[in-house]
Amino acid sequence: MAQEDQNMTGRRFEGQVAVITGASRGIGFGIARRLVDEGAKVAITARGEEALADAVEELGADNAIGIPGKAHDPAHQDDVIAKVTARFGPIDHLVNNTGINPVYGGLLDIDVEVAKKIAEVNAISALQWTQKVNKASLGERGGNVVFIGSVAGMRNSPGIAFYGASKAMIARLVEDLAVEMGPKCRVNGVAPAVVKTKFATALYEGQEDPAAPYPLKRLGEPADIAGPVAFLLSEDAAWITGTMLPVDGGLLAAGASLL
Repeated sequence: MAQEDQNMTGRRFEGQVAVITGASRGIGFGIARRLVDEGAKVAITARGEEALADAVEELGADNAIGIPGKAHDPAHQDDVIAKVTARFGPIDHLVNNTGINPVYGGLLDIDVEVAKKIAEVNAISALQWTQKVNKASLGERGGNVVFIGSVAGMRNSPGIAFYGASKAMIARLVEDLAVEMGPKCRVNGVAPAVVKTKFATALYEGQEDPAAPYPLKRLGEPADIAGPVAFLLSEDAAWITGTMLPVDGGLLAAGASLL
């Protein structure tokens, strides 16, 4: 039985609408597939039109629309909200998944302009998406927001320290937005360790045993993140808000850093 079939818990999102940013592949696509499997209609975003088209084809054109653009572009954000609302109805769930990490190195050497871009895409744009979706539907109807953080935002991560700093910002946004948006809307986050995606390739390829520090002795897969995200978006988590959930194969418990 496929892993996604084993993880199914019913159609908890029947008749509901979700927006997942950065979802043409990897963790974002895994989340989109899980939500569609459980009955949701989804809008997925990414920069690449071809990758989005392929993702929509796999999800099913009746279940998904793909809208290309830059996550931090306000016009793109407005376009996504307008198109998904016109196609499927008001938005019930937002998953802020988009993230970049274009550099490797220490904080003392990072180009400040690059640092600004990382913060803009990883944290500030996630706040913008939340503000806009809240205004469009969540503030009146209620719903859920889940942010994709990282264990790099919870512990030192040499080589990707500013990426970690941007994800630490996400953890603060989760707590403060949970207070501001309650009681109608719940806000949570998940903090993955290394997941086997194209984005994270540099963090595990070429290492002798990248899973050695993990108590579960394997790296994550997109489905490992999609399950907890679906839980946090569902009514099974109805009394959970303001939480950043590590999904890390036990890495933090072992006292290890991401790298």
